[in-house]
Amino acid sequence: MKIDTIDTGYFYADGGAMFGAIPKSSWSRRYPCNAQNACVLAMRTLLIEADGRIILVDNGAGYKHLKTLGYYQFFDLHDLHEALSERGIRPTDVTDMVFTHLHFDHCGYTTLHDPSTGALRLAFPNASHWVSRRQWENFCHPHPLEQGSYFPEDMQLVETSGRLRLVEEEEMTLTPHVRLRLFDGHTPGQIALYADLPERTYLFAGDVIPLAAHLSQEWISAYDNEPLRSYEAKARMLAEAAADKQAIIYCHDAHTLCTTVKRINRFYSKDALLTLG
Repeated sequence: MKIDTIDTGYFYADGGAMFGAIPKSSWSRRYPCNAQNACVLAMRTLLIEADGRIILVDNGAGYKHLKTLGYYQFFDLHDLHEALSERGIRPTDVTDMVFTHLHFDHCGYTTLHDPSTGALRLAFPNASHWVSRRQWENFCHPHPLEQGSYFPEDMQLVETSGRLRLVEEEEMTLTPHVRLRLFDGHTPGQIALYADLPERTYLFAGDVIPLAAHLSQEWISAYDNEPLRSYEAKARMLAEAAADKQAIIYCHDAHTLCTTVKRINRFYSKDALLTLG
């Protein structure tokens, strides 16, 4: 098995929104911000080559909505096709596209405008596109408070092309060494991916734990729809990660890629810093 990450770009998010009820005097000691209280966030894609499959998890914001989303000040965007080509992978080689959830910064690259016709096409035309049924239903019928995070043109072509695969179970096996599990809170039915390597299990936590600074169970983003469920989901994820020495890959942390975690009484913190690839 090979496992690697690709940072598809960066954007700014308000620190108050990222850390919710936690005061700036506390969160700014764990995660830096600029004079406007804006924090730099990564848009991280996970690449797995295992069991004869090439699997991507999330794909960043893409390019279709950058003007509409100008508030976030996207920068240093890295085209995912080019990043894969540097690794000897063609778009048609990708067998599975897994989405933690369908907010714009996780699935915007799913469809691209064809340069010759302007029509939308799938970025990975041969891939099965995996999303939980709960998240798909939420995407199709979003609450008004979450509606601005979804763009139908990111995913409609996946459904009409027959490439949509809905995850029904709370846990499913994608390959003998890759598992998908569901966690509510940030948004319904978010997928966390577990890659079981010989040395340890690597966990792509999505927005259950987007930053290493969010390892405290009480540190919950204001972007989370149901904070009580977020607390429960994070508590469950962290207890297992600490007990089993799992490595958590942070999808949005621009400063910390991956760590194990340790438990001290009822609190959790970073343990060993890890690299991938």
